[in-house]
Amino acid sequence: MDKASVIGSALMFGIIALVFWKATHGHLEALWSDKGFYMVVVGTAAVIFMAMPMERIVGAMGYIKAFMFHKGQSPVQVVKTINSLSDKARREGILSLEPEVAKLSDTFLAAGLKMAIDGVDPDSIESTLRMEVMSMQERHKSGKKFFDLIKVYGPGLGLVATLIGQVGMFSALGGSIEVMGHALAVAVVATMYGALMANAVAGPIGDKLALRSSQEILTREMVIQGILSIQAGDNPRVTLDRMLAFVPTPQRGQFKAAA
Repeated sequence: MDKASVIGSALMFGIIALVFWKATHGHLEALWSDKGFYMVVVGTAAVIFMAMPMERIVGAMGYIKAFMFHKGQSPVQVVKTINSLSDKARREGILSLEPEVAKLSDTFLAAGLKMAIDGVDPDSIESTLRMEVMSMQERHKSGKKFFDLIKVYGPGLGLVATLIGQVGMFSALGGSIEVMGHALAVAVVATMYGALMANAVAGPIGDKLALRSSQEILTREMVIQGILSIQAGDNPRVTLDRMLAFVPTPQRGQFKAAA
């Protein structure tokens, strides 16, 4: 589980609950509007169905899971793994890595390493792995798009509900103050729903998924370069230097010292 996602989510919803409680003096029902809910929440769901194919929509729970749980390796972990494999291949030959393939939790690395062990041409290995990366990018774009739609259209539909509420308020001018107040409440609450959906939920989740995608693309590029270096029989130090090009400078010292 990603600690930052858990802490951020708990903090965000805790702050919202506290402000709601203090603003309404404990009367939280004042923040409820069925009309605003229908327009903003149900309306945003309709937008998602209009904008995305069904096979991408059914993966929504997977997008949330990717936000809460991070299974990918960090660049430092990839360097350690590739460095260990490179050293073993240099000492005992690339065929000695065959038992290691089954132990790897990274299926991308395992697949590429298996091709290298089987003697597949380096260009074929690289093109196959890059197609896998391209496919992964498309899947990640769907997750980002899902939350971008909420971020963009949620506030917009909140504005629509606000305008509708204002029309109702103006049409009640000169009449019951209670009717006018209710129409104004619909307008304000609907705007709040849209703003909360965009800024407290969809925006942060979408940005986290984009960062995760960028990091996974980086680590997979590291894996590709590492596999090609191992297959070419490069000195482990050469492979390590190639890997360290992807690692932030402050984190390179520990590897340099070990080498």
